[in-house]
Amino acid sequence: MNYLATFHTHYGALQFNNYCKKEGLPAKMAPVPRELSASCGVCVRVETACAPDLSKHEDMECCYSVSENGTYTPYTTSSDSPLTSEEGVK
Repeated sequence: MNYLATFHTHYGALQFNNYCKKEGLPAKMAPVPRELSASCGVCVRVETACAPDLSKHEDMECCYSVSENGTYTPYTTSSDSPLTSEEGVK
């Protein structure tokens, strides 16, 4: 599964990117898609079988699962399941 995490600051994105690499997760910093956020402009894309641990990253604005068709679906960190009250963003 692919995930995309947005952050309030560049520093927060860099910290999360380093955390993912330390955990052995393939992570890459990239520009944030405009339809998602305009805060710091940088996101981290992660490919992993399960959602990354977000409890240690207080600077994170939101995390999205990315479907094969390019739809972004926010998920809640409490249950690691997609939010059912919101439509995915394309």
